[in-house]
Amino acid sequence: MTDARAALDLSQALVILDPDRTDLLRELDRTFAGWGTSAGAREILPPPLYPVSDLEKFDVYTNFPHLALVAAPLDVDSGAAKPADGRFAPSDLRESQLGLPHATCYGAYLYYEKSRVTDETLVTLVNRCFRNEESYGGLRRLLSFQMREIVALGSYEHTQQVLSAFTERITAFAEELNLGLEKAVASDPFFENDGARALMARLSPVKFEFQAADGLAISSVNTHRNFFGERCDIRLASGDGYAYTSCVAFGLERWLSVLLDLHAGDARQALESVRAAARQVA
Repeated sequence: MTDARAALDLSQALVILDPDRTDLLRELDRTFAGWGTSAGAREILPPPLYPVSDLEKFDVYTNFPHLALVAAPLDVDSGAAKPADGRFAPSDLRESQLGLPHATCYGAYLYYEKSRVTDETLVTLVNRCFRNEESYGGLRRLLSFQMREIVALGSYEHTQQVLSAFTERITAFAEELNLGLEKAVASDPFFENDGARALMARLSPVKFEFQAADGLAISSVNTHRNFFGERCDIRLASGDGYAYTSCVAFGLERWLSVLLDLHAGDARQALESVRAAARQVA
C-alpha cells in the first residue's frame, strides 16, 4: 500500500480552481457560514496545521493512521536539503512535530480547551483539510480541500437541536438546487477504542452523511457526545460536567463537484442556482 500511495498521480490530488469555480466555491462557503452566523455562531480562524501532540489527544493516529499526513522541517545540517526526483528522503528531514488535520472541527475544541462554555455555545470555522487517500479523483476526492463546519458545544440537548435544524436546512437547500441527496448512516471511528461509546454508537448512530446520487458524501452531521469535552477538558459553565459537542460539515470542493455535474460544467449557471436557492432557504 505504501508503494502504491507513493506512486499516486498528484495531478488528480491537487487542483487549482479557475476564477468561475472559485466564485462558486466562495458563494457556497458564504452561504454555509451565513447559516451558522444566523443561528448565533461566532466565527473563529484556525491554523492549517497543529502540533502532533494536540491531534494525538483525539486518537487521530490510532483511528485514522491511513489518512494522516505530517510536516517536518528540512535538516539543513546533515541532510541533502534538496529534492531528488521530486521528493525528499527521510534522512533529509527532522522530526515531524506538526500534523495536518483531516477535519476542521478540531480547531474549535482546541480553542475552548481548559475552559467553560455556556450550554448553547456555537461557532463556525473553515480550514484546509488533508487526507492521504488510496486514490484521488479531482474535486471529488482531494489531498487538500476546504471544509466549513458549524460546531455546537454545551448541553446534549443543544448539540442535538443544532443537528436537527441544519439537517432540515441542508435538505431544503438540496431540494431547491435539484440535488437528490440521501441521508445515510456512516461509521464514526472516534468511538472504536472505547467499548462503552462504541456500544452506544451501534445502538444510536452518531454520524449521518448527505450523499449525492453516486454515493459521494458532501456534508455530514455528527454527534460526539462528550468525547472532545473530556479530551480537551471543556466543561459546562452551569456545572462541573464535560461539554457535549456536535458538528455540521460541508466539503466545499465536493459540493462544487456535484453542482458542476448538475450544470454540465457551467460554473456561472451553478452560481446563480446557489444564490437563488440560498434566498429561498435563508
